[in-house]
Amino acid sequence: MNGITIALSKGRIFEETTPLLAAAGIVPLEDPESSRKLILDTNRPDVRLIIVRASDVPTYVQHGAADMGIAGKDVLYEHGGDGLYQPLDLQIAKCRMMVAVREGFDYERSVHQGARLRVATKYVKTAREHFARKGVHVDLIKLYGSMELAPLVGLADAIVDLVSSGGTLRANNLVAVEDIMAISSRLVVNQAALKLKRETIRPLIDTFAACLKKR
Repeated sequence: MNGITIALSKGRIFEETTPLLAAAGIVPLEDPESSRKLILDTNRPDVRLIIVRASDVPTYVQHGAADMGIAGKDVLYEHGGDGLYQPLDLQIAKCRMMVAVREGFDYERSVHQGARLRVATKYVKTAREHFARKGVHVDLIKLYGSMELAPLVGLADAIVDLVSSGGTLRANNLVAVEDIMAISSRLVVNQAALKLKRETIRPLIDTFAACLKKR
């Protein structure tokens, strides 16, 4: 079978990927926000979409359950990117990975060399490596949602999380105090699929690349 499966997550990534798919002549037949289906057909019989959690996209692609997918740099960094070809930074779903604390917390004083900090995050690898570079010891607390709550109730001194507009931080009396990295979404391709289904996958990559050049 030369048909391909593309793994996407709901929300901002799906919305910002839709114009790229359209440029390649691919239109989903259903909206994932209103459909309960996890496998979506498209107008092309040789292309289907699967809707998965953002953090699972690299795993589906790595193991060949999807031929290609779109995942944020944050997710790929945590995953490690093993077995994945990453031909394009699509420059979509942009935000920043940042350290944030509650207002009034003296962050500069708390991160001196040899200090110890409690940090809540779902980006454990990113946080560990960031603070290791600063020579700061951290007790990492893994959370999966509502990261902003952790400093407010005394669970953690700081959080490491994605920040887009900063509105959620401000609403919860938190401030961003350190920038870790810029985040955007990448196209990822299963390396075996790239060889076996090259005639289908390569034109998609080329179309996406051409769209990026026009921006």
